[in-house]
Amino acid sequence: MKSQIKYEQKFSLEFFPPRTDKGMEKLKTVIQDLSPLNPEYMSVTYGAGGTTQAKTLETVSYIQQHSPFDAAPHLTCIGATEESLTELLDTYEALGVKRIVALRGDLPSGMMDPGEFKFASDLVKYIKDTRGDTFKIEVAAYPETHPQARNCNVGIKWFKHKVDQGADAAITQYFYNVDSYLYFIDNCERNGIDLPIIPGVMPILNYDNLIRFSEACGAEVPRWLKCRLESFDDDQAGLLAFGEDVVSELSQKLLDAGAPGIHFYSMNQAEATLNIAKNLTFK
Repeated sequence: MKSQIKYEQKFSLEFFPPRTDKGMEKLKTVIQDLSPLNPEYMSVTYGAGGTTQAKTLETVSYIQQHSPFDAAPHLTCIGATEESLTELLDTYEALGVKRIVALRGDLPSGMMDPGEFKFASDLVKYIKDTRGDTFKIEVAAYPETHPQARNCNVGIKWFKHKVDQGADAAITQYFYNVDSYLYFIDNCERNGIDLPIIPGVMPILNYDNLIRFSEACGAEVPRWLKCRLESFDDDQAGLLAFGEDVVSELSQKLLDAGAPGIHFYSMNQAEATLNIAKNLTFK
């Protein structure tokens, strides 16, 4: 693997839009608590079919207007129209947003027709064709292969197609096996894919939630890790401490291998991410 150290190693953070006023107040505190990490940007997720669109916009607006950091809204294209995308992009441009995380999104329950945009590559091309370089475009990458791809070769083919439409960087699905990332980077290099691919890292906060999320998105939790996490039973403090050690070691190995930073899936909590970040040394 050619080292990606040519890119300056930085933190970035991901939040989900709170559904309640109380949740929003908590997130404001979390953003303040995580500010010492000086993240390159803070991304904000977006629900299937735009189900959290208003809350995403509210969260993005808060970050842009009340923090020194750049917000990077997720934008999904399933069920979207050119008109709806144009309206959102206009809004984000007016807010001073400089970065978009362009995703396909999940088909909402009951929706049979995905609409005008069927793939993330369609969305990337649309943003580039209509906005030029107004937005830096981040896309998703899957080191353990996209859950809907038949095999790694098919997965890398479609990833390359998405990148070729105009992506500037990629953020990976979370994983707990360093080799899966290193193999993916090697595969990208063999296929002429050259852009920063930032590993997404998920702090371990709750065993049941981790297993549920992983089964839903196709991320592998290694058997040894599941076994150790299960052994903590009701010892939440022990689980958190062990999880911080595991994710800190994972993250440092990634940075030492030349990964261009770490993207933390914060789950709208500060403590675990802060503790892990303090253990890391950037080159």
